[in-house]
Amino acid sequence: MPRRRQRHMVGSGSDGTEDSDSSAEREQTNSSESDGHMPKRQRLTRASTRLSQSSQDTPDLKRGVDHDESPPLTPTGNAPSSESELDISSPNASHDESQAKDQTSRDSDKDQSNRPKRRRCHETYNFNMKCPTPGCNSLGHLTGKHERHFAVSGCPLYHNLSADECKVKAVSREKQEEEVKTQEESNSRHATRNQTPTSKQSRYKEQVAELRKGRNSGLQKEQKEKHMEHRQTHGNTREPLLENITSDYDLELFRKAQARASEDLEKLRIQGQITEGSNMIKTILFGRYELDTWYHSPYPEEYARLGRLYVCEFCLKYMKSQTILRRHMAKCVWKHPPGDEVYRKGAISVFEVDGKKNKIYCQNLCLLAKLFLDHKTLYYDVEPFLFYVMTEADNTGCHLVGYFSKEKNSFLNYNVSCILTMPQYMRQGFGKMLIDFSYLLSKVEEKVGSPERPLSDLGLISYRSYWKEVLLRYMYNFQGKEISIKEISQETAVNPVDIVSTLQSLQMLKYWKGKHLVLKRQDLIDEWKAKEIKRGNSNKTIDPSSLKWTPPKGT
Repeated sequence: MPRRRQRHMVGSGSDGTEDSDSSAEREQTNSSESDGHMPKRQRLTRASTRLSQSSQDTPDLKRGVDHDESPPLTPTGNAPSSESELDISSPNASHDESQAKDQTSRDSDKDQSNRPKRRRCHETYNFNMKCPTPGCNSLGHLTGKHERHFAVSGCPLYHNLSADECKVKAVSREKQEEEVKTQEESNSRHATRNQTPTSKQSRYKEQVAELRKGRNSGLQKEQKEKHMEHRQTHGNTREPLLENITSDYDLELFRKAQARASEDLEKLRIQGQITEGSNMIKTILFGRYELDTWYHSPYPEEYARLGRLYVCEFCLKYMKSQTILRRHMAKCVWKHPPGDEVYRKGAISVFEVDGKKNKIYCQNLCLLAKLFLDHKTLYYDVEPFLFYVMTEADNTGCHLVGYFSKEKNSFLNYNVSCILTMPQYMRQGFGKMLIDFSYLLSKVEEKVGSPERPLSDLGLISYRSYWKEVLLRYMYNFQGKEISIKEISQETAVNPVDIVSTLQSLQMLKYWKGKHLVLKRQDLIDEWKAKEIKRGNSNKTIDPSSLKWTPPKGT
């Protein structure tokens, strides 16, 4: 007890008074003020007396306060920072104001103490990081808008460019974007009434066609040797030479897309959503394929920081090493997705997987899909969804081709929430098969469906191509005189909004005498029919007779 009392005495008399001591002292102040007897009030009264005497000698009160060699103490025990903390007439006002200002100063000190710490960490992170490209000094950026870079995606040297060239290209891109923006603003009004292209748009289309004439000419012998020499010298540490393999117009479009993707990654890095060099899976080993990933996926940290992930292609379990995967494959009894097989034709099958019954499998599927999708946000809350997994069978099992998910109860009649074709099966017609299968389910349900927005870039391209093919096939088989968008929607299960947008892009919708008319463009129909004949009898189509499915209850 004597030690505790002595420690309290020392703490209360020091300038660095603790909050408990100051609160106790303030309570004592309030109680003693009511009685009219308090040492600190007497101290304030003496201070007011000295200041009043000095004010009689000097008319300026401020001068008297400035020349006071021993400024009075505030009720907290600290010297006041300015004369505004003192009120000669009211000690209570001085007490209240000092409490409020002390609290404000504490809050401001906390804010100021936090900000520099974050800034210092960010600066330390930037200067400690270095671009992984050999021979690069981390100066410049592919977008031409930043002075430094720390990843291959923004490295000018990796893309066979210099920092100055990136800046020049950035200036030209900004000028082009401003011109396009100005043109879109001028054409935004009455857009649905002017379906025919303007003379400027027609000239631009002709110029693009002229620029693209020589894109399939191929490389000459000297150019091939130059490309091979570059590949042998730099290997995978540099981007392959892209000149002369396509037209200059297409190459410039590709460069713009690269710069835009690099800028998006830079924004995510600045916001702290991704960290370059860590927690980013670069490749996955999936069956007999090694796949390069496109986007970040929230796998557990101990797996994500490895950079390479090993995934079982049947149960989708993820592992840390090749040895663990080999042992797992020796014991894994899965050869196809869980759930019910609702479609089979040839080697192609579709399984309906309930997110509530097979939660772990669906979560692993979502984590895998996020590696190749940008806008996907669903990872773990899979119970309200049904997953339709398409596979291709051989003598080893059913291999994952792609999937789409849909809500069990969608109030907006979305027939697809998320859709993905695995990279090794892209550009083979499987994407359209998945889309066609989703609309087949909508037809069985006797509903009109539409995909949930926003669509990814590849998803939007696939859907626009599918809608175009559906409309042209309908036009080709249509024998009547008047076409109704409502009838097209009922027969194809495509949402009327999607039909109108597709007709507008095909310039088959015209506004005339207060009505929208659907034009039957025979040139587009003939072009589509020629492609169909050239394609022949492909197996990449959905056969409605092979579907064995009834809508789930409650949908």
